[in-house]
Amino acid sequence: MSIDESGRAVPGAPSRRERLRAETTREIKTIALRQLAEEGPGAISLRGIARDMGMTARAIYSYFPTRDDLITALIDEIAASLSDAVESASHAVPDTDPGGRLLAWGQALREWALAHPEDFRLFYGRPVPGYQPPEDGPVDRTARRVCRELTRLVAAAWPHARHHQPEDTSWADLHPDYVAKIREDLPDVPPAAAALALRVWGRMHGLVALEIDGHIHPVADNPAALHRAEMLDLVRSLGLDADGSARP
Repeated sequence: MSIDESGRAVPGAPSRRERLRAETTREIKTIALRQLAEEGPGAISLRGIARDMGMTARAIYSYFPTRDDLITALIDEIAASLSDAVESASHAVPDTDPGGRLLAWGQALREWALAHPEDFRLFYGRPVPGYQPPEDGPVDRTARRVCRELTRLVAAAWPHARHHQPEDTSWADLHPDYVAKIREDLPDVPPAAAALALRVWGRMHGLVALEIDGHIHPVADNPAALHRAEMLDLVRSLGLDADGSARP
């Protein structure tokens, strides 16, 4: 609770102490991402961040008791930001247009990654050495949200896509953990559609990862056009167009 100019308490509003703590937390996360950008995932260090901020190690540990706690908080926040971006884009397209929804999802992924390259690298890049994520913790649940939404979009396209895709996939061909999550979140999705969602993800992610890592610009003058062409080809490979119609 904070105090207004007249000295009265304002219910629900953060106090000055809470605001300062939130600002310090944001600064810690910002410096951690800078360490990642400059020296790689193994460089994230609470003591190094404390030095940069003029804090004692004891003080910074009151925000994040361990480096793993900091990394978990970063990844969870990143996953939520990415989920919000791609879901907002795909939900803006009518559900009668499954191809358009997939296209919007893929384009939003690229735009988010370009706006947050270090976040993308931490979430999808090399594992942080020594990092042990909490089992079934907030990171797992938030990251699962990204996977679930894309699988849901592919499942919506499956009635058209099944005529253009092999259907000989069984649940035994997929990792048990992935199968368990799909069956819990989307029980009506067949194994061939779940496998297709993985292939769709590979195509959506591939060009973005190459661009973020600097491999596209030396060979393509217009990465945005290249990515859109790939996304349109992906949608058409599912027997769809990006305008809601099914291709013969």
